[in-house]
Amino acid sequence: QVQLVESGGGLVQPGGSLRLSCAATGSLFSIYAMSWYRQAPGKERELVAAISSFGINTNYADSVKGRFTISRDNAKNTVYLQMNSLKPEDTAVYYCNAKRTREVWGQGTQVTVSS
Repeated sequence: QVQLVESGGGLVQPGGSLRLSCAATGSLFSIYAMSWYRQAPGKERELVAAISSFGINTNYADSVKGRFTISRDNAKNTVYLQMNSLKPEDTAVYYCNAKRTREVWGQGTQVTVSS
């Protein structure tokens, strides 16, 4: 069973950038579809970006398209979320998700965009 640990969150000014990392355990990382979700206080958890097994396909929420990039390094068992041109509305806890026959969630990492 895969386990996930997110890192890279923090405080950044509007227009700045952050790179989130999600490190996974297990020997079958490449066959898992991976994704990033986020949840702001009082709001539903929403899908931000997803990448298919072996990195063949990617998908982004309209609100982040053109600003965020999801990628994976199967040799390092890691998925990344590069976030550029950050806005205050991007403030949320960001969660990594792995899906095959079941879904597995990480603990989350806080991203705060504020001047």
